[in-house]
Amino acid sequence: MDKRWSLEGMTALVTGGASGIGTNFGARIHVCDISETLLNQSLSEWEKKGFQVSGSTCDVSSRPEREILMQTISGIFDGKLNILVNNVGVVHTKPTTEYEADDFSFHISTNLESAYHLSQLSHPLLKASGIGSIVMISSVGGVVSMCCGSIYSLAKGTHINC
Repeated sequence: MDKRWSLEGMTALVTGGASGIGTNFGARIHVCDISETLLNQSLSEWEKKGFQVSGSTCDVSSRPEREILMQTISGIFDGKLNILVNNVGVVHTKPTTEYEADDFSFHISTNLESAYHLSQLSHPLLKASGIGSIVMISSVGGVVSMCCGSIYSLAKGTHINC
């Protein structure tokens, strides 16, 4: 592997990562996901490939669960984190006129508030590592019209850096 792409010796947290992460660059990765079943299947697959990966279940829409997650990360990675990947994204598709207040709260707390709060919580760990980065995963839904996912588009569009 080209050394410029190596993450050897780095640590990373990937939210919503049980569906796939870039584990082949050498970093020690912790993945959180709301689905324990999917998480366990993915961890087993990645461990068989020799990846340095751990995981825990976390509903990132829950502020207390985000706080527990970051305590876990601090313990696993000795108080340091190099990379936070705010990857989680959920969408309940339906026509915009059919969304209710609970739909709005769910999408915003999961897709937007969680990324902001986890970025705040991870700051001391990123700073302690000496080389900290936050990656915000956006979506094409944030820049083009989606006829049945307007709240998702709103939340994920905030992750776009110009």
